[in-house]
Amino acid sequence: MPLSKYINNISALQFFQIFRFGVLLLISIIFTKTHLAVKEIGIYETILFLAGAVSFFWLSGLIQSLLPLYKNNKQTDKKNPAVFNAFLLITFFSILASGIIFFARTPITASIGKADIIPYIDLLCLYVLLSGPANLAEYIYLLTGQAKKLIYYGIISMTLQLLFVALPVVLGYPIIWGITGLVVISGLRVIWLLRLIYLHSGFSLNIPFIKEHLSLGYPLILSALLSGSAQYINDYIVSVYYDSETFAVFKYGAKQFPLIVLLANSFSNSMIPEFSGRPMQEVLSEIRRKSLKLMHLLFPATMVLLLTSHWLYPVVFNKMFQESASIFNILLLLVISYMVFPQTVLIGMKKTKQILFISLIEILLLISLSLLLINFMGIRGVATATVIAYCLERVFLILIIYKLMKISPSAYIPVKKYLFYVVLVLAAFTASYLMHSSVCS
Repeated sequence: MPLSKYINNISALQFFQIFRFGVLLLISIIFTKTHLAVKEIGIYETILFLAGAVSFFWLSGLIQSLLPLYKNNKQTDKKNPAVFNAFLLITFFSILASGIIFFARTPITASIGKADIIPYIDLLCLYVLLSGPANLAEYIYLLTGQAKKLIYYGIISMTLQLLFVALPVVLGYPIIWGITGLVVISGLRVIWLLRLIYLHSGFSLNIPFIKEHLSLGYPLILSALLSGSAQYINDYIVSVYYDSETFAVFKYGAKQFPLIVLLANSFSNSMIPEFSGRPMQEVLSEIRRKSLKLMHLLFPATMVLLLTSHWLYPVVFNKMFQESASIFNILLLLVISYMVFPQTVLIGMKKTKQILFISLIEILLLISLSLLLINFMGIRGVATATVIAYCLERVFLILIIYKLMKISPSAYIPVKKYLFYVVLVLAAFTASYLMHSSVCS
């Protein structure tokens, strides 16, 4: 059976995200095998952390809000001004984020206790400036239906990143050369992006589109900011209630299985553009059908992890982190919320303000439940609160779609098979808990 049968926008974007994650993980592993001291590796990780912290929310919001707008702005000459004007917006936010880091370098480094990265601030600012716009390239391939080219782009660009970042360190050079490589590959990706913009968009300023993009995007930016703060809220609550040893146990357990998040988010983003130019019922049916395929993969994978994590954690880490497996198992239950996609429908239908409203409710629920359950369940209570808050968020979004647009959940969710998998996952979680409890006793 030819491989091309399985290549489409969804699989291509999923491949790209997984391949990128694999390269970033491989770079981290390679660094641990070289001459680098732990302090130098920490500097590299801090650079990535700060770059992500100042950009993840607006980048996510602007890209997601571009997806349903693209086809509506297509012109007869086959060039779409949406891409270039989205590039202008993302570049503006990149300059803003880079400027904040540059001018507030002292309070930022003091707040995280990382004064040792001050000599690298200039490189960090350049990386933030370039990496933001560079992320637009893969979505141009997605929006123009070039799935194979998206895969090729992912393989080539991320392989080059591996070489530019890891090779200097492997050859014995200090970490600054690896960080410089990160900046250089980001610059090359921007150059390639400009080529793609020239081919598919041209360089025409469109103020009405920018206003529409911002209007649709700002609720998603704020929503992403609220959702992204959940991890920091959990970390803060645990750090207040417990000592550093218990905090470390919690952090090692609070590592979500990346395959679930990457595949679910890629699927959601790749389906959003379909709402423009196609009958809604047809798109909803496609979400229902293709999300079921994702369930067939990710629910069984989750069950395997649930049943083996208590054995794997002491092997991968050490016996001190045995309890981390319990936190990991609880957070694996987030797959229940990740496998339904009401947010995809709302963004596709340009109902982004509703998502912001529900995100605000979600974060309030998370804080309230975490503070409540930590008194009864310890650090497991914080993880449990996260799962409950995320699942309720999906329920609220489903209800909004039903009330606002009279769309039944069964139109885009394979309800019976989904509930069947949910029962199996909960059964696997319970079995794992009981087996672990009997061993410990």
